[in-house]
Amino acid sequence: MNAPLIALSNVSFRYGHTPVLDQINLEIHKGEYVGVIGPNGGGKTTLLKLILGLLHPQEGTVELFGKPTHQFKEWPRIGYVSQHVTNLDTRLPITVAEVVALGRVGRIGLLHFAGKKDRQAVEDALHKVDMWPLRHRLLSELSGGQQQRVFIAKALASEPEVLLLDEPTVGIDVPSQEAFYRLLAKLNTQEKLTLVMVSHDIDVVVNEVTRVACINETLIYHGAPKEFMEKEYMANLYGKGRKFILHNH
Repeated sequence: MNAPLIALSNVSFRYGHTPVLDQINLEIHKGEYVGVIGPNGGGKTTLLKLILGLLHPQEGTVELFGKPTHQFKEWPRIGYVSQHVTNLDTRLPITVAEVVALGRVGRIGLLHFAGKKDRQAVEDALHKVDMWPLRHRLLSELSGGQQQRVFIAKALASEPEVLLLDEPTVGIDVPSQEAFYRLLAKLNTQEKLTLVMVSHDIDVVVNEVTRVACINETLIYHGAPKEFMEKEYMANLYGKGRKFILHNH
């Protein structure tokens, strides 16, 4: 197998004296669609922050494309969509195209003007999420699901090789969620984009992703969704008294 795009080796992290992650070993390879699940407080979002270099482990190393995060400089190769993006003050008079163009800042710099290549990247990103016809609309005029597509396009505008998503469907209605997951599947299979998605929705994760990473302070499981469902990892994560109803899509 090729070298991993993301590699965590013996990573531990704590807030003060409170342990959050303990001896995490995890590799993510090109073309994978990884779903990260676990109970609240289990360390999922902290894991993403460590990958993004927003936090640094007290023990172990986090590497991106073979380099430790503190040495990594090619951040446009990593796209990120926060769970709070749809909480943006939508009273801002900003259009869809202008939001997506912000995704080029990492490539061209804050004080540089966008060129033809940058405008093409914005157009391509909007086409990928089926939002090109709405490019002149104000962000405030869009539904929650449409806004989330815009922020996906903003991340895609930097032309990343990996896209990280933290609870991307929070606050979005069910029909919009279903369309959103179809979009992610298309990005993974057709655009060959590597995806890492943190989600509390176990049903979606086991039906959509190619690999599951179960975290509750430690890495309880990392592998195929089918094996995860056939064994008792759910009980280890959430307790034996919990019942889950899972649907095949």
